[in-house]
Amino acid sequence: MRTALTDLLGIDAPLVGFNRSPGVVAEVSRAGGLGVLAATMYGPEELDAQLTWIEEQLDGRPYGVDLLVPGATAAGDPADLIASLRAQIPDEHVRFVDELLERYDIPAPSTPPAQNPEIVANLDPSGVPALLDVVFSHPVALVANALGTPPPTLVERAKSAGVVVASLVGKPEHAARQLDAGVDLLVAQGTEAGGHTGTIATMILTPEIVERAGDVPVLAAGGIATGAQMAAALALGAAGVWCGSVWLSSREDITPDPVKRKFLAASSSDTLRSPTRTGKPARQLRSAWHDEWERPGSPAPLPMPLQPMLIADAWSRIDSAAEDGHAGATALESFFIGQVVGGFAELAPAGDITRRIVDDCATRLRELADLAGASART
Repeated sequence: MRTALTDLLGIDAPLVGFNRSPGVVAEVSRAGGLGVLAATMYGPEELDAQLTWIEEQLDGRPYGVDLLVPGATAAGDPADLIASLRAQIPDEHVRFVDELLERYDIPAPSTPPAQNPEIVANLDPSGVPALLDVVFSHPVALVANALGTPPPTLVERAKSAGVVVASLVGKPEHAARQLDAGVDLLVAQGTEAGGHTGTIATMILTPEIVERAGDVPVLAAGGIATGAQMAAALALGAAGVWCGSVWLSSREDITPDPVKRKFLAASSSDTLRSPTRTGKPARQLRSAWHDEWERPGSPAPLPMPLQPMLIADAWSRIDSAAEDGHAGATALESFFIGQVVGGFAELAPAGDITRRIVDDCATRLRELADLAGASART
């Protein structure tokens, strides 16, 4: 199956698999697609180790990296970033989270939680150069920016290294800014997608972005977890697909088991867009956590990266208690997931999921070709 995407990246199938788990990334690339690692959760040293491990599994096959470089965040003091940001969190919000955990009887940690400033530093523009140094020290084929226009330094370094620059867009006007910035690949992410996403459906957004993109290839994202959905994306003019949520049903994905069990039981209507995890609207599995933030009198979520700082320890406690079967933690438990969660039936290897999507897409395209031929003969 050859498209502008396969030609651009030298891959066998026009499918990109985005996930935070190195094992998923490696298996998608080994199966002929392009695995892309969500890098924001890693500090520079750990990211270097993860990329090295991925390369050891791939024997020269291409893979990519995705960064979150938001266009607007709360400003901190680079000389003391974490402390200066933490000082901006209102006491009202701290009390709300503490009372929420108490209401659900979430156990306190046996030892004080370790401070993990990596994601906060990575979400601040001052932390991006250190991650880019790591990324461009590896033979990555693609680097993507998932929030806003990629900074000029990212584009310049990628161009000089021969690395494809991709960027996710949720509105047609976003595409114009990305093209002006010099990106090589646009990802039209519809509202069905998990994580940070807009409000326009993939079926509407994809052809709009294709029309604006000209010669720049466009991938469709959001609501794509089957071969039929991949075939629909190609029919809309996309050069391929960007899949994220489907890998949360893979065995290699590192999402905790209690969350995966909730995924397997969920329907496609059990998600919502909420800023309560990151400070920006992101689609996730609805749970008691969101009900609490929506209660009258609850505070409004803080901007990025203050909201992740506010709730980081809380979610560590929720995840830990849910692993032990705690009822309150299980009720609160959630993670980023798209509307395709309603199609999850069982866990499977990521490589098998990749091959199934691609093979089923090819079958559906042949069926459509036969249908077109039959129509032409009548």
